[in-house]
Parts: sequence; C-alpha cells; structure tokens
Amino acid sequence: MENDQQFVEYVVKAIVNNPNDVRTERTVDERGVLITLYINPADMGYVIGRQGQTARSVRTLLRIVGAKTNARVNLKIYEPEESRRAHMSAHADANAGAVDENPMDLKI
Repeated sequence: MENDQQFVEYVVKAIVNNPNDVRTERTVDERGVLITLYINPADMGYVIGRQGQTARSVRTLLRIVGAKTNARVNLKIYEPEESRRAHMSAHADANAGAVDENPMDLKI
C-alpha cells in the first residue's frame, strides 16, 4: 500500500465510528492518482463534515502528501446510489414545506 493511500485510511479511521468498514482503492492514470474511499454510509456525515469542510481538508492534506513524490493525488468518496437517492428525496421533502412569500404581498 502506498503512503498516500495509508494516509487516507489512517485519517478517516480516526474520524468515523466504524473504522473496520473503511477501505480504499488506488488507481493511477495519465491525470494522476485517484484514491476512492469506501466507508459505512452511517459515517458519511463525519467524513464530509459541515458544508464539506472535513472532506476538503483531507483532500488538501492529501495533495501535500502527493507533492512529496511529485504526484497529483485526488480523493473520491464513494456514495452508493441508494444513499444518494435517499438524500435527494429528504432534501426535496424539506423544501416542499417552504413557503416563498413576499412580506410586501401580505394584506393587513
């Protein structure tokens, strides 16, 4: 296992509640190194963080690790399709109750 892949697994295992479910795949092509991260769906929020801040930070640190070996390293967090559908429907349900009223249109 390469240093960049070990780094991702080490950091993510320290963040999540199910460290045994963490695994990575490393692929190399003409654009650089891609590390795909697989985690338990229940831990997705911990890895992504508020407004994506945790994932952004891990990606920044990963680029620094890659720069030591002159490699362009990217991180992809795998999200199962059913998880994505559930998230989208929950988001749609939350927005369905929102009323877009202009306070100037209210008659008193």
